[in-house]
Amino acid sequence: MPHKSVLAGERRLRAVGSALRDCRKEVGLSQELLAVDASVERSYLGAIERGEVNVTLLVIARLCRALNIKPSELLAKAKL
Repeated sequence: MPHKSVLAGERRLRAVGSALRDCRKEVGLSQELLAVDASVERSYLGAIERGEVNVTLLVIARLCRALNIKPSELLAKAKL
């Protein structure tokens, strides 16, 4: 069984991914358009939204810039 902190980390990654997806949909962007605007691969963006990868701060900053939000807004939406 995974360590408790690993499970908590996975919950946080899913929370950030879900918040990112919500923000993207609120502004009416597809994954493809957001990926292009933020200079990330569409498949990587999908993995972020599903909480499958530990996204870096630099990528969060690029995604938030493309969504015209602050990283702090994204993290607040994720309740982190």
